Amino acid sequence: MAVPKRRMSRSNTRSRRANWKAQVVPTVACPQCKADKLAHAVCQTCGTYNGRQVVEV
Repeated sequence: MAVPKRRMSRSNTRSRRANWKAQVVPTVACPQCKADKLAHAVCQTCGTYNGRQVVEV
């Protein structure tokens, strides 16, 4: 089993943990209804994808 040979300092630990942050989900406007949706996904409001009606809402 891998075990650290030396104790990691507090500053090194905190600088490593500084990158653990939540990121905002990138959204785009739907070309049909202008609602926010995930990119490359079906719009949850109107049910269209790539200019076609895909899901009945």
